[in-house]
Amino acid sequence: MSKMDKYTAPRTVVTGVTKEDEIEASGIEKLRTVESWYETNSKMINNVLIGLLAIIVGIFGYTRFYKGPRIEKSNDAIFRAQTYFGMDSLNWALNGDGNNVGFLKIIDKYSGTPAGNLAHYYAGVCYLKKGDFVNAEKQLRDFDGKGSMVANVAKGALGDALMEQGKTDDAIKSYLEAASDNDNTLLTPLYLERAGMAYELKNKNEDAIKLYRRIKDEFPMSMQARNMDKYLARLGDYNP
Repeated sequence: MSKMDKYTAPRTVVTGVTKEDEIEASGIEKLRTVESWYETNSKMINNVLIGLLAIIVGIFGYTRFYKGPRIEKSNDAIFRAQTYFGMDSLNWALNGDGNNVGFLKIIDKYSGTPAGNLAHYYAGVCYLKKGDFVNAEKQLRDFDGKGSMVANVAKGALGDALMEQGKTDDAIKSYLEAASDNDNTLLTPLYLERAGMAYELKNKNEDAIKLYRRIKDEFPMSMQARNMDKYLARLGDYNP
């Protein structure tokens, strides 16, 4: 018999455990580990989930059933006050007419709404027109004009209220903030002119000249530009 005839192929030992069985067993063990962890921490997890759910429901409820209707009511309320403001009926605009609330009540009743915020601006201008410069300053400072169409007007009105109280430095700062939009050819030269005049009152003529020169050079078509040669000549800087 040859060596080849004596060769016997190795036998595969059958143990009854396949690769698939091993993977399944590993998966079951991992699942048990997760279940064990969950059982240990289930109370904490459930509390967190319940807390998050309560926050979500609370936000939805506040927006849907409180904030939304409140904003709508505040918008309706401010419309009448704005109408009186446009008619220059300042007392009714501020305090209401007996049937409709005014800006002051809107501020108090609808604080935190866009209309409540805007009412600060209107109330400030009403007080400014009435000559109550202290309350005008207060209301205009409380107005958050960021992103609004009247932001620069509000800063300019605040500057006027401050000037009337002799707070010239603060007024200059407010006027310059009101003149921050170089693309606004109506308001910017107006408030630059007022800031220049305030500088003159402080005997800061060089600063005033810079602003007058800026109006003349950057806003030549503005109404204020017509007076700049006269202002500059008054300060000894006339150079057409």
